[in-house]
Amino acid sequence: MRKPAAAKPARKVRAKKVPAKTVAKPAEPAMDVAVGRRIRDIRRVRQFSLETVAARTDLSIGFLSQIERGLSSPSLRVLATLADVLGVGIAALFGASPSADGASDQVVTRGLQRPELKLWRTGVSKQLLSPASADNRLNLFLVHLEPGGSTGDELYTHDGEEAGLVLEGEMMLTVDSETWSLKTGDGFRFASRRPHRFSNPAQVAKAVVLWVNCVTGAG
Repeated sequence: MRKPAAAKPARKVRAKKVPAKTVAKPAEPAMDVAVGRRIRDIRRVRQFSLETVAARTDLSIGFLSQIERGLSSPSLRVLATLADVLGVGIAALFGASPSADGASDQVVTRGLQRPELKLWRTGVSKQLLSPASADNRLNLFLVHLEPGGSTGDELYTHDGEEAGLVLEGEMMLTVDSETWSLKTGDGFRFASRRPHRFSNPAQVAKAVVLWVNCVTGAG
């Protein structure tokens, strides 16, 4: 009888090397670039150096440089601080770059032409309903708060006075050490020098607030 043939050793199959995928760095949002340019333009019109602004805001020169180049997305608290030091309201960060004298005689802003400032990292966006100008003292905004959107845990202050009306959803408003839950139809008013913050506590629904800012010491 013939002996059964010995089984051939299994051939080793080499696994093909799959080239690692190159993860492209996401492009910085165009909004960050636009806001950074506006801040830089206003700073130059005011003839402030980065060192001067850094000293007056307690922000590092490197961080300010990143903001101006659109490499960092500033919070509403940081924007309010910068606006104060530059002698403008936050509305000056919307729309076109300011002229040397900040003058504007625009009266109307059309619904389809509203400048918008999206703070995409925090879930807060502001549409400017009134004409944009660096010297405006009174400005009207439509603030959208995404679910969980917030100005942050830290209270902040800035020049002026503000008031508003909740049009949709719910907003938590903290002024000093007191916090209120505001529902649709509720209004508010407070001096902006009082430490404050706000947020949308809902997990699904967006909040919309009609917001008025009056800058009392800009210029």
